[in-house]
Amino acid sequence: MNVEMLAVGTELLLGQIVNGNAADIGARLAEAGLDHFRQTVVGDNLERIVSAIGEAAARADALIITGGIGPTQDDLTRDALARAAGVPMHFSDEYADHLRRWWERRGRPMPETNLRQAEYPEGATMIPNEKGTAPGLRLRIGTCWVFAVPGVPQEMLPMVEAHIIPFLVAEAGGTGGVIVSRLLRTWGESESRIAELLGDLYDAGTNPTLAFLASGGEIKLRLTARAHSGEEADRLIAPREEEIRGRLGSLVFGAGDDTVERVVLRACTEAGLTLATAESATGGMVAAALTSVPGASAAFAGGVVAYSGAAKVALLGVTPETIAEHGLVSEETALAMARGAARRFAAGVAVAVTGSAGPDALEHPPGTIVIAVVTPSGERARLLRLPGDRERVRTYATTAALHAIRLALSGAWWQS
Repeated sequence: MNVEMLAVGTELLLGQIVNGNAADIGARLAEAGLDHFRQTVVGDNLERIVSAIGEAAARADALIITGGIGPTQDDLTRDALARAAGVPMHFSDEYADHLRRWWERRGRPMPETNLRQAEYPEGATMIPNEKGTAPGLRLRIGTCWVFAVPGVPQEMLPMVEAHIIPFLVAEAGGTGGVIVSRLLRTWGESESRIAELLGDLYDAGTNPTLAFLASGGEIKLRLTARAHSGEEADRLIAPREEEIRGRLGSLVFGAGDDTVERVVLRACTEAGLTLATAESATGGMVAAALTSVPGASAAFAGGVVAYSGAAKVALLGVTPETIAEHGLVSEETALAMARGAARRFAAGVAVAVTGSAGPDALEHPPGTIVIAVVTPSGERARLLRLPGDRERVRTYATTAALHAIRLALSGAWWQS
């Protein structure tokens, strides 16, 4: 069964809201073994929504629409469904009573516009909404089952999980199997180089397939297999994963949700060490990445953002002579910052980042970043030339700093 998604909302096109619903629904479809090849976004315009529904219904076996079924004038999905199906709109007195009781229980008068949610295209079945007032809809248009659910994630996802996915699996005869993905995380080589090393596996891959995903300075490898069960899919993926790990060696640092910040914090905990940060160019991004992990306080002691030279002297104990002789963007200053963070927080491990993120040069061309790490076994600094605009440089520097900690804790440090 081929399932498409259609997201309705001008706010999505304007970038005011990120379409996280697509990722959540996509994951559920994959878990259920349902094919999913296309997603579309359309603004709050009746003609365009009708057109998008008609095009998808002609291609797909099922279409899931998110958004546009609330009570306001710009909620047009119900009307678009009726027009696309060529049927009149009906009104449910029973659901209208449900809406009135819902508002009464909350001790508030119901705006009459809410009664729009009691409307439904002829032939449609209402899908219960346990978290809100807008019911979902299920309607057959030609050979395609069309579902409409609210755009609010807290309302949408329970409806998809409890009503839509089971319905689609049953329609598919319960033989969809499962689609399982395994994510391998690499760092230290470019996407093009990784593609060279694994090109034959990509070309030969049909089940499992291999995809390359670049983000934040890391290259992720996604292995995806279709099988009758999760266990069978895992067996298909296992030899391909073993081959990739054998070829890439230490470039692979984690899998699945095992992000570099999780790896670093776990390594510190296992070694009985606490970690501190001293940041200039990254402005606290390294500390933010570490503290995004639940339980980070078990290993992360604290961090200092010392942007100016005076702050580096006052907060981290960098000597004015070091700055005067070597500059703010230098291995010597970065090492002094890391030592200062280790002292201030009584930490066994510390990382420091200083540099010129741009667009204006600071002693060195934009993109010049120095990272230093101190551990009980040694200390080292490294100068990097990172590409891109200011935010890209800062993102890459954050990733590089986390990996510098990881390598230092492993005893491998870095190769250059």
